[in-house]
Amino acid sequence: MSKYDITNWTSADDAQVEEAIRRGASRRDVLRLFLAGGASLAAGSSVFTRATAALAASPVKGGHFKAAGWSSSTSDTLDPAKASLSTDYVRCCALYNRLTFLADGGKLQMELAEAVDSSDAKTWTVKLKSGVTFHDGKTLTADDVVYSLKRHLDKETGSKVNSVAKQMEEIKAIDLLTVQITLEAPNADLPTILAMHHFMIVQDGTIDFSKGIGTGAFKLENFEPGVRSLMNRNENYFKPGGPNVDSFEYFAISDEIARVNAVISGDIHVGASVKPQSMRLLESQTGVDLVKSTSGNYTNLNMRKDMAPGEKADFIEGVKYLLNRELIQKSVMRGLAEIANDQPISPSNAYHNKDLKPRDFDPEKAKHHFEKAGLLGQSIPVVASEAANASVEMATLLQQAGSDIGMNFDVQRVPSDGYWSNYWLKAPVHFGNINPRPTPDILFSLLYAATAPWNESRYESEKFDTMLLEARGELDFEKRKAIYDEMQVMISEEAGTAIPVYLSNVDAKQSKVKGLEPNPLGGQMGYAMAEYVWIEA
Repeated sequence: MSKYDITNWTSADDAQVEEAIRRGASRRDVLRLFLAGGASLAAGSSVFTRATAALAASPVKGGHFKAAGWSSSTSDTLDPAKASLSTDYVRCCALYNRLTFLADGGKLQMELAEAVDSSDAKTWTVKLKSGVTFHDGKTLTADDVVYSLKRHLDKETGSKVNSVAKQMEEIKAIDLLTVQITLEAPNADLPTILAMHHFMIVQDGTIDFSKGIGTGAFKLENFEPGVRSLMNRNENYFKPGGPNVDSFEYFAISDEIARVNAVISGDIHVGASVKPQSMRLLESQTGVDLVKSTSGNYTNLNMRKDMAPGEKADFIEGVKYLLNRELIQKSVMRGLAEIANDQPISPSNAYHNKDLKPRDFDPEKAKHHFEKAGLLGQSIPVVASEAANASVEMATLLQQAGSDIGMNFDVQRVPSDGYWSNYWLKAPVHFGNINPRPTPDILFSLLYAATAPWNESRYESEKFDTMLLEARGELDFEKRKAIYDEMQVMISEEAGTAIPVYLSNVDAKQSKVKGLEPNPLGGQMGYAMAEYVWIEA
């Protein structure tokens, strides 16, 4: 055995070994390098194993990446401000960048921003990376950021995050690469808020988004709303190494069985949002993997409080008692869910109110409330669709439980195509499907504030809105959590949204697709997968 120890080995020697392996060096050739560098044969063998394993996990360049989501519409858009479907998010993540990015575990990273700083949580300074260019060659400047953020404040834009952006009282360029954002009140969450999909940065003055010109990892070649999109690798991407695949094709396969079969057959590399019922089939297949994450996604039953029958609080309360949460978790979701308490902050979030207990399944209490509302025996339409994950199955269980107490729920199953534009937010009783959001403030602002753009049950409370502003400016975690705890109780008890479980998202992929990781913003790696995945030969 050689007299040398592995401690003689340096990182430079590791790099030399990796380069030799890339050139096709044999194991014997590499071991000679170890001996020459002063490592023992045993240590050399260990380093060789580590080096080859690391190289095996290293991204491979090239290939055409094909993936399918579960829903699309002729109103699909490349305007980040108007994005509302997962298909919109995936495309926008490929074409544009945000100032910040949320990685696995909720860790905040800088993206277009070099730094986002504040001393008082009210006035924020954003320093941009230099040398970033748009797809058409224009250099990114502070003016692009100012324009992008101000678009959300213009009602004509129709931004989905207008209610969130309203807190930005002043947005101005300080110099070529510096932006100052002054909020109407302190908000320590601003760097995280800027990581939302809607806050992608577009070019100053853009009004035509059909070309998808951004700073992102891919350039748009073709986009047919409701059909598909095709993109090619951005060779001038500012991140070292750029995207791994040469091109990216994305479309929707609304039929879940067809989407699963497409992954198994190899027609697509990734099929998003697989149901628990399909997992046994997928797990029995060779060359197919599952990526699971529970980050706060949920399907909810919405009862509009401004329309019959949701205008009667007892109807809403009756429905919440009639939802068999345990059966939904174990049977419908096959265990891939956590029981929820009718509010949107999941246990994965530090602000989750664990003391707020979910309602028990209690048909007799439900019957009491339906009788009190004068609705027992009446036929109540409930709109469900495959577009809202597991909503058809949940509606069926509600219907069965209702029949046992003399409550008639008429489940109206409608097609996925057009569901989000024709039924969601519109039908008196219908299902929604909400993607994860990183902070309570974002969820409450989007879904429960009086002015929220996606106020699914038309919930309104002056007290709630006041507390939302109070929590936003509170820098002390415990005090802030106490406010959020109470707000979760208010939603659970007062809003017309029944949230029975938090769903675990499952994406199916071919085993040769690497780099797809869980992300706090949802499945498909927070919809940003195109930039990070690679395809093994």
